[in-house]
Amino acid sequence: MKKQLLFPAFFLAVSFSVTSALAESVAEVVSRSDIDFVPLNPARGDASPQAGVLWGDIRKNVPSGVLLKFADGFSSPPHIHNITYRAIVISGAVHNDDPEAANMWMGPGSFWTQPAGEVHITSAQSGPGATAFLEIFEGPYLVQPPHQAFDNGERPLNLEERNVVWLTPNDITWISQTENAVAEDDVKISFLWGRPNAGELNGTLLKLPPGFDGELIGNDAWLRAVVILGQTTHRLANAYETSDLLPGSYFGSKGGATHRISCAAKDECLLYVRTKGTYELKRI
Repeated sequence: MKKQLLFPAFFLAVSFSVTSALAESVAEVVSRSDIDFVPLNPARGDASPQAGVLWGDIRKNVPSGVLLKFADGFSSPPHIHNITYRAIVISGAVHNDDPEAANMWMGPGSFWTQPAGEVHITSAQSGPGATAFLEIFEGPYLVQPPHQAFDNGERPLNLEERNVVWLTPNDITWISQTENAVAEDDVKISFLWGRPNAGELNGTLLKLPPGFDGELIGNDAWLRAVVILGQTTHRLANAYETSDLLPGSYFGSKGGATHRISCAAKDECLLYVRTKGTYELKRI
């Protein structure tokens, strides 16, 4: 079940500036336990991956984010998609490549992109199966036969978690920070795609250490964050309700909301954050 909250932006004036006291922020929280899954390709029955919507609607021409659950041993036939998508492994292991490529299993925290029109297969393994987060910028998301393949000029990327390059807040200048910004040896940031320039979409990974407690502050654009690893506790600033968000959960906002987030003391947390421009992260 998606929770959507509207609240006047002037209540948050102590955290960021707004252009109008009448402006509104909107926020969403989706817990993994409340997500309804349906077959991604009903024609394949039980063999189809199961899809659960976090935001948007992959059947329509809108930006969307979904969870995909694969049965253990799943392997698709060669196919293409009409649109480009980006994905991150949450659990298990996923192989996504040309039909003749050797298996390259990507574990939790790995990232891949699949260009529109390119023939590929997708496979999954490990225990009860694998789960991945998938994001598209436009839809509908269609599965089409290989003979409809085309080259849109993009090239695929498979980035295994061990090859992710991490930066500390002191390594970068394009993330807004304050005097209370996180310490150098604390949070780590990896830029996956796009540019963190004003008005430009981009996607980053945030690695939070065990016990982290802080604020993630957006801007006027949609900020969307998906929990990839660990248990994150979430609360909107000036709100009392908290949510314990397990991997596959989502929170987002538009209009500069402040998200109070903490990571359980046992394990580090990994968040995928997608927005336009920059955001601010600081320790409390």
